[in-house]
Amino acid sequence: MNARAGVAFGDASSTRRDGYAAIGDYAAIGDGRTVALVASDGSLDWLCLPELDSGSVFGALLDPERGGRFCLAPEERYAVERRYLPDTNVLETTFTTAGGKVRVTDAMLLPLAGLAPDRELARRVEGISGSVALSWSVEPRFGYAGGETRLGTRAGRPTATAGSEALVVNSWGAGDPPITAAAIRGEFIAEAGGTSLISLGIAHAAPLVLPSRRDVEERLSSTIGFWRKWAGRRRYAGPRREAVVRSALALKLLIYSPSGAIAAAATTSLPEEVGGVRNWDYRYSWIRDSSATLDALLRLGCAAEAEAFFWWLMHASQLTHPRLRILYRLNGVPRSPEHELPLAGYRGSRPVRIGNAAGSQEQLDVYGHLLQTAWLYCRAGGTLDRDAASRLAATADLICELWRRPDSGIWEVRSAPAHFTQSKMMCWIGLERATRLASDERIPDDGAGRWQREAEEIRAFVGKRCWSEEHRAYMRFPGAEETDAGMLLPLLLGYDDGADGERLLSTVRHIQTDLGRDPLLYRYRGEDGLPGTEGAFVACSFWLVDALARLGQVGEAEELMDRMVGLANDVGLYAEEMDPQGGEFLGNFPQGLVHLALINAAVTLEEESGR
Repeated sequence: MNARAGVAFGDASSTRRDGYAAIGDYAAIGDGRTVALVASDGSLDWLCLPELDSGSVFGALLDPERGGRFCLAPEERYAVERRYLPDTNVLETTFTTAGGKVRVTDAMLLPLAGLAPDRELARRVEGISGSVALSWSVEPRFGYAGGETRLGTRAGRPTATAGSEALVVNSWGAGDPPITAAAIRGEFIAEAGGTSLISLGIAHAAPLVLPSRRDVEERLSSTIGFWRKWAGRRRYAGPRREAVVRSALALKLLIYSPSGAIAAAATTSLPEEVGGVRNWDYRYSWIRDSSATLDALLRLGCAAEAEAFFWWLMHASQLTHPRLRILYRLNGVPRSPEHELPLAGYRGSRPVRIGNAAGSQEQLDVYGHLLQTAWLYCRAGGTLDRDAASRLAATADLICELWRRPDSGIWEVRSAPAHFTQSKMMCWIGLERATRLASDERIPDDGAGRWQREAEEIRAFVGKRCWSEEHRAYMRFPGAEETDAGMLLPLLLGYDDGADGERLLSTVRHIQTDLGRDPLLYRYRGEDGLPGTEGAFVACSFWLVDALARLGQVGEAEELMDRMVGLANDVGLYAEEMDPQGGEFLGNFPQGLVHLALINAAVTLEEESGR
């Protein structure tokens, strides 16, 4: 994406509101275990250690007074431009002052050279022209600012410790950092042609590694090389390659490398309404996203990631078989108890939650997504072992038992369960995919006759009870007066209502009219058991692109796609939601589901345009 140039400000307060940067002002860097968020003013405001869903050590994103941060910026007024180095997850920010220009390169380093810390973050400063005075400050606050952080030195290097967590600050050519009661600070002047380097080495229940400058520089170079090699192997070569590869790189940041799970987002409690209560923890893996995840990985040629994700999904779901949890932790644990933290919350948006109580809900659509994911995996050449095959057949049997029940639906409403149309459609998808898998001798076929009969029952229920002749659309649930953008998903997966596509296209048009705020869509408009409102759900617009293309409306889909690509922030990332009025990003960030939807929409457009 094009960098946003010429934005002049002299310090964080000139672009922040009450100490908070805009959600869309962040860029993400990561290493396959955790993700850091860096604002355009050089402040690293979010980093959880040692894992993505661990406690934060830098949490100014949710509390600028108490949360902690790692600042690095010129001391005088500056303009800023930034970008990712091409085909990488390494961030480059260029500050221009009256006296000169400097370039800051930020990366979470991969342990590809030398003895490396458990986690490592590097910030390299290069003088481009003139001279620029910079200052920096490392203010660690372990455990969501709830732990007792001790600052000291080890072998002459500043350190921060809290329990089994430790952090060392390494600096070369960046001043002699004094240690105060709350921070490790430094000042230096960057001259043209000079290079300075600051790195953080992190240890979890292990000795601290004190690296040399050479080792850090080598790992930074190797990290850049790794990302470029990985991005270069992505299969898509269509007209939106830049946006697709950036989305693929964003998803790679959210893939937890030890297990293959993919987190929904890198953050918790960024609000769907500023000042409201719709603040959730998205640092877990949702079964709802599984089929879109595998589809995107396969379409991009990410065979290793697809294989790892599928088998993580099978192993995690085995723990709760035959039932599925809505979400699982990245290590496969099915429990994510929700509680609140005593933090200020993003711009006063409270409560600040960790954990997610939606994990205990019943959502019937997840069973369809699991079987769709298995079908995609097998269609791509994957092989199921006997246990996995038997469990998938048992999942189809369970759908036959459960589909008539009300549930909480795809959007995890906290109102009373209902007979959500989207859930019924996804149950049909699950039984249809199970029938195909049995026909291909991938899973036992003992129940195939029943699966077919129940699938017909589901289709009859949806056709008779969920269709509105008045609105010429499928409604959110029987008797509802509103529709639901979630119904775009079963359409994308091939839901067959037996009406030659007429009802499906009519439903798409009604969704556009009822939920559209051009080019954005709200998820739904009805009661959900929570006070307040929310923004437009960005993934829905990319689902709409995909749906229009599949229904033959390619020109309209192309136009919408171009508009949606243009709504990314300056480095090509999206949050969960947007305010249709002002374009403000809302919700957790970066949001994996949006980037999945972008990839799949782009590939579908390329396929349909070539027909």
